[in-house]
Amino acid sequence: MGNRLSRIYTRTGDDGSTGLGDGSRTGKDSARVNAYGTIDEANSTIGLLLAVEVPDAIRDLLVSIQHQLFDLGGELCIPGHAAITAADVDRLEQHLDAFNEDLPPLKEFILPGGGEAGARCHIARTVVRRAERETVTLAREEPVRPEAIRYLNRLSDLLFVLARVLARGSGHGEVVWNHERRKG
Repeated sequence: MGNRLSRIYTRTGDDGSTGLGDGSRTGKDSARVNAYGTIDEANSTIGLLLAVEVPDAIRDLLVSIQHQLFDLGGELCIPGHAAITAADVDRLEQHLDAFNEDLPPLKEFILPGGGEAGARCHIARTVVRRAERETVTLAREEPVRPEAIRYLNRLSDLLFVLARVLARGSGHGEVVWNHERRKG
């Protein structure tokens, strides 16, 4: 196992740089740090979702995803490292299909909401989308494995479906965008 932190502050980042997993240093505002930092933020939003009541099947899935997001952050923190596989993306698709199967087809846009768990899931979804955008930005500058981007894309889709499931299961229901509200 890697090094354990015995002291949290090192003062090495006081100059605006941070250490990557391969020992090199880069700016704290670099595309790489933005990407894995936003993945960390996404992981935290899933933790916030898990702080409220959710069905066990969703809880177990989200805890597994948190571990994978930690792996993905490590992949981006260590240039050239591979942690997320095509099989990880395939598993997200299988979960997505399974949870989506019992939902009615979408006919309108859904607004974020639908009870506390559903709303928290929507927040997680939007942060994952931002992580995806940040990772795409990084990929324009430096090599990024396509599995990383695919994983984030599927995860945001899965979180959208889970938000729908949670909203409907909570009794609050989904909040449908009323595009007719401005007419008349």
